[in-house]
Amino acid sequence: MAIFRYLKILFLVIVAVALVLLFLANNEPVTVRLMPDALANAIGIPNVYTTQLIFVVVGALLIGIIVGFIWEWLREYRFRAEAKTQRREAQRLNQEVAKMKGQSSDTQDDVLAILDQADAAR
Repeated sequence: MAIFRYLKILFLVIVAVALVLLFLANNEPVTVRLMPDALANAIGIPNVYTTQLIFVVVGALLIGIIVGFIWEWLREYRFRAEAKTQRREAQRLNQEVAKMKGQSSDTQDDVLAILDQADAAR
């Protein structure tokens, strides 16, 4: 199993080196338009920026990761809500069981009381 761990680390190092080389190779300036010209003129902000390609690629990756995290968080909302409801219900039922155990010891048969004490001793 240790060999798989070393292979995984080796693979990640190779990918990291390849990405660094790719980023260093793509440092030419590129022109980026953020929105259509009509919209930029209506808002009154500059629309054309010149930057290195590496910043465009990294920026696109970061935006994609952030959008993916938000999308996944919104998608899992119903599961979190259901878990919260189930947790509350379990807590309510546990409190009800504890309350019933406290009440039943007074009205319980002697034989059942002895059995409950034996269960508690285990």
